[in-house]
Amino acid sequence: MKNTIPFDPASPYSIAYFSMEVGLMSEMPTYSGGLGVLAGDTLKAAADLEIPLVGVTLLHRKGYFLQHLDARGGQTESPSEWNPSDFLESVDNEVAIKLEGRTIHIKAWRYLIKGENGGSVPVYFMDTSSEKNSAWDQTLTDHLYGGDARYRFCQEAVLGLGGVALLRSLRYYNIRAFHMNEGHSALLTLAVLKEYMGQRDLTSASPEDIEKLRRRCVFTTHTPVPAGHDKFPMSLVKGILGKGMSDFLDSSPAAADKVLNMTLLALMYSGYINGVSHQHEKISQDMFPDYPINSITNGVHVATWVSPPFKKLFDQHMEEWRYDSLYLRYAINIPLEEIRAAHQSAKKDLIREVEKRTGVLLSEEVMIIGFARRATAYKRADLLFSNPDRLRGLAKSAGPLQIVFGGKAHPRDDSGKEMIKRIFHAAGLMKDDITLVYLEGYDMALAKPLCSGVDLWLNTPRKPHEASGTSGMKAALNGVPSLSVLDGWWIEGHVEGVTGWSIDEGSDGGEEAEIRSLYHKLENKILPMYYRAPETYASVMRSAIALNGSFFTTQRMLFQYLKNAYTANHGRQSD
Repeated sequence: MKNTIPFDPASPYSIAYFSMEVGLMSEMPTYSGGLGVLAGDTLKAAADLEIPLVGVTLLHRKGYFLQHLDARGGQTESPSEWNPSDFLESVDNEVAIKLEGRTIHIKAWRYLIKGENGGSVPVYFMDTSSEKNSAWDQTLTDHLYGGDARYRFCQEAVLGLGGVALLRSLRYYNIRAFHMNEGHSALLTLAVLKEYMGQRDLTSASPEDIEKLRRRCVFTTHTPVPAGHDKFPMSLVKGILGKGMSDFLDSSPAAADKVLNMTLLALMYSGYINGVSHQHEKISQDMFPDYPINSITNGVHVATWVSPPFKKLFDQHMEEWRYDSLYLRYAINIPLEEIRAAHQSAKKDLIREVEKRTGVLLSEEVMIIGFARRATAYKRADLLFSNPDRLRGLAKSAGPLQIVFGGKAHPRDDSGKEMIKRIFHAAGLMKDDITLVYLEGYDMALAKPLCSGVDLWLNTPRKPHEASGTSGMKAALNGVPSLSVLDGWWIEGHVEGVTGWSIDEGSDGGEEAEIRSLYHKLENKILPMYYRAPETYASVMRSAIALNGSFFTTQRMLFQYLKNAYTANHGRQSD
């Protein structure tokens, strides 16, 4: 159903939030995973708090992709096509930008998020499918993270350059901050700089022009490894952007060695820069020592990710939680039997979903471990199966196990696809001792019952590759403790035996040490507590809500952005 809440673009100021992907609902496949879901959760929290944000993204008419898994775990893909008019309102405004010497016409669709307090935040999805464009140009807003370097850079130009043009056409004149969620939208810095300079050429930009630009820009980096940052050869950039912008970029450190680094472009022209966890700040500062990098740890949108049984429970004990997530701290007073009852209801919902999708009927009485992340090598989804005999043995000695997996591999990520196959192979080897299912098509709709219905959330990234992570935060909201490598957000959320458990705590013994720790914690701490001290386990569940669920939210996160990035005195002035 279309969302047509009134809104006023002529507010005293606005914050423009740019993201290549925005995840609002599963029916709109405009996201691939954590980055897009974070963007959607951020915009939802802004609506709840009545913060004047406006979201800008691309439409992605064919989505990311639909995942198909065969009996051996082989992944194939097909387009995830959808009808924007079923969910979005067409916007009359059309803007144009020049790419490769051609005029690219961009239209837009609008979705208005309604907040818990009646506030609203508009999100604009840019669309190049106009008949005024060539056949190839019409596809630029079809595929999320698809195509070759030329396709990707043209997409990023549509997002950054076209996004600024679109906002101005919609009368968003008094934008206090342009927030770049990752480097995909970094070209917006050139569009804003050009506005400040008027008829002057970009290459004549003065230090005062650059400082004025930096006062307007906020950049959040999510990637802790150099390979994850978008880079494009300047020969390609010149052919797409033309002489004016290319000449300016040619003399920029962001284009050293004749390669444009989109992260460096965003870093250079942002007055506030942050990583997405305290640990990620340190790693990013080491990667980019010439730039002052702060940290604002990610969060999740509480009302989106709390399951129906826990919504009912929270309403009974602290109804203010919907408006102020800090009230979840009072979950520490909820009787343990009520926590357990709400969880069992969520667990039954997951069991029904698994049976519907796979035909496998899981047991309500047996512990379910959940793991659902993007299937890529550094996530190490198969670490749990490093020693199948040991895993089978501990399931026999300490207590039975059921394991539910989910996650897509990027179509060109062969190592990620092979990892899915290894998990399927492990399922076959252990089928007589451990029930293991891999759910295809992991998306927001599946994440909700999975994050809330399992008994333990597993996370095994290779340190220090986890910038933040948010799946464990969603689990914590529903009383599901984590067993995780100490990386990203878990360094901040982990209290051993209180909010969950660490893997190889305080050690740098490498992967072998992590594997030993993983099995040791399951065999000697977690499974014995779950089966032989259920009240103690329920206490950990309750603490996960009160300590982590109340803090790792987009509401707290946005308050930090407001104070430290959007409205802090960084020399910001109005346009």
